[in-house]
Amino acid sequence: MAFVIVERPTEHTALVTLNRPERMNAMAFDVMVPLRSQLEELSDDNTVRAVVLTGAGSGFCSGADLEDPGTIPGIDGLGLPSIARRSMGLLEAVIHALRRMNQPVIAAVNGAAIGGGFCLSLGADIRLASTEAYFRAAGINNGLTASELGLSYLLPRAIGQSRAADIMLTGRDVDAEEASRIGLVSSVVEPGDLVAASVAMAERIAGFSHAGVEMTKRSLWSSLDASSLESHMEAEGLGQLFLRLTTQNFEEAIRARRDKRPPKFEA
Repeated sequence: MAFVIVERPTEHTALVTLNRPERMNAMAFDVMVPLRSQLEELSDDNTVRAVVLTGAGSGFCSGADLEDPGTIPGIDGLGLPSIARRSMGLLEAVIHALRRMNQPVIAAVNGAAIGGGFCLSLGADIRLASTEAYFRAAGINNGLTASELGLSYLLPRAIGQSRAADIMLTGRDVDAEEASRIGLVSSVVEPGDLVAASVAMAERIAGFSHAGVEMTKRSLWSSLDASSLESHMEAEGLGQLFLRLTTQNFEEAIRARRDKRPPKFEA
């Protein structure tokens, strides 16, 4: 059985589904290693313009699988400290892969996003949630730190420091309604409509300039690390000038509006 399924619901979009529903798509290495490989492969596929990531069954991803963690590759001859570090590195690589993808990634959060699954959703560029979705920083409940896989970096930047501290230090569930209210997700839809709504958003994104979308994603992520507004605005300006001077996208957009048709961007 394939633990990661990749489908092409439309010409320029990919739907990636974590397929271990009996374990609520927990982050076993047998799931996460192929997930990273599939994400890297899709990133290099220039026919894919946007990606949707979701989970099979009733959960998005329930975090670490403590009962059946799967096989950790490349650890022969290593001691426990090195195995532990390598295993965390494999999971961290999935979050990095999401961020580094050339295409925007939409997390279609269909159910529980717990622990590492919460982090996985934050690695996406956009999050849509079903009414049955909920988020939990579970480490604190298990006697561990709630900080893992970039959660203490990404969550405060998504919803603010105080709200992030509330969620991470209390270990409470954040349901879909609250997630929408605090800006953790962009919208909430009925469970049966979640994938279709996410694919529709991906298809809308796919209709824009390839280079424009890719550079917008890069700019959004780089803004999280920007040292100042001034330096980031300069980088944005250079990106805008680069596309304006090296493509005919702007002219095509003007022609398309004049002709009352969708634009056909070449770059």
